[in-house]
Amino acid sequence: MSFVDAGGIRNFKVVYWGTGLAGKATNLGFVHRSLPIDQRSELKSLATPTERTLFFDAASRRLDARVHFFTIPGTVLYGKSRELILKGVDAIVFVADSQRERRDQNVSMLAMLATLDVPIVFQYNKRDLPNAAPVAELDEQLNPRERPRVDAVAVAGTGVLETLAAVVESLRTPS
Repeated sequence: MSFVDAGGIRNFKVVYWGTGLAGKATNLGFVHRSLPIDQRSELKSLATPTERTLFFDAASRRLDARVHFFTIPGTVLYGKSRELILKGVDAIVFVADSQRERRDQNVSMLAMLATLDVPIVFQYNKRDLPNAAPVAELDEQLNPRERPRVDAVAVAGTGVLETLAAVVESLRTPS
């Protein structure tokens, strides 16, 4: 839930959500590198032997606000970490791994968001892989409400900034 800080700046929290190795950290790293240095904080990482949570905040001219970005651990072992990171969230970027064999993991991760009433932007990542499911199939499985969706290849930066623009727009015009 957004808040106004002591300096009168509105603050939003955006969480990049998805399965392990879906591309959440790749997305956030690309976004961080793409922003001017004077508009972003240092990219920080909380790492465990098997997962990491990345976070930073950035000024948003479009929102006249500050946006705090987080990734979540995608591994089931880190449920408590994910719960804490979701507290006060204003929008979610659901990074779906487009590989057909990741369908069940995508569906499970999406089910964890069922009780949240916040905007969700879907990013179908890894569209360049030969085993990527067709977009229509991913829409049917993950996005039947036809929320904003971006096709991406995060390792190449394709679709990453478009996803960012879609989530920022969702904060401007909440559903």
